[in-house]
This record gives sequence, structure tokens and C-alpha cells, in this order.
Amino acid sequence: MTADKTGAQTTVSDNPGARRYDIMVDGSEGAVGSADRDSAVGFAEYRDRVTGPEDSPETARVFFHTEVDEAFGGRGLATILVREALDDARSRGLTIVGVCPLVAAFLKKHPEYADATAPVTPAILEWLRSSS
Repeated sequence: MTADKTGAQTTVSDNPGARRYDIMVDGSEGAVGSADRDSAVGFAEYRDRVTGPEDSPETARVFFHTEVDEAFGGRGLATILVREALDDARSRGLTIVGVCPLVAAFLKKHPEYADATAPVTPAILEWLRSSS
């Protein structure tokens, strides 16, 4: 758990069924999403793109949208969410692609993720449009 700027404890978890990471704040009712994720106050959506030969495929986790409920703005939740989502993707050996402007800006500010990132290409954008 990581504390936000108010000192509230947060939890980030992968929600693979929804293909996103959710962030929850202890003691808060969720304001983002539907009943199955009612404790989430924000999320970072992704799609996994598998390329390469069958015997050694590579998976890129393409982050394309991040959102935090306005009621929780200014608390650093988006940064916590993105950092923990990227850390999880990297620990799984996935390549990170930051299509989402927030994720892209985070990656630009944090060169320590360079070893796990790939650039956004026209092929990735076309794939993302066709996979939604």
C-alpha cells in the first residue's frame, strides 16, 4: 500500500477481466466504474499485444487510457496508479507502451523504465483501434 498526498492508504490491483489496473483508497466509496469495481476511484486501461514467433512470443502491455475521479483530484493518485501498474507490467516481463498521454509523460520523466518500454508506432495505434 502507498499513501496518497492526504496520507490515505491506496491499493492498486490488476483487474485482468476488465483489462485495467484499479486504484482504491481506504475508507472511500468508489466513484468510477460499475458495481463490479465500485471501490475503484481510478483506473488505467490496457490491452496486451502479442507478437513474434509462437515459440518465443513477446507481449507488450499497451496503456491507452487513465482516469481518476475528479473528487479525488490533486492527491497524486494518478501517479501512484501509473507507477504501480508499470512496476507490475515490468515485473511480469512485459514491454510497456504508453499511448495514454499520462503514461507517456510519466515514462518521459522516469528514464529508469526505459529498459522495459517500446515506442508508440502507427502499427500499435492501428492494432489498438482494431482491438477495442
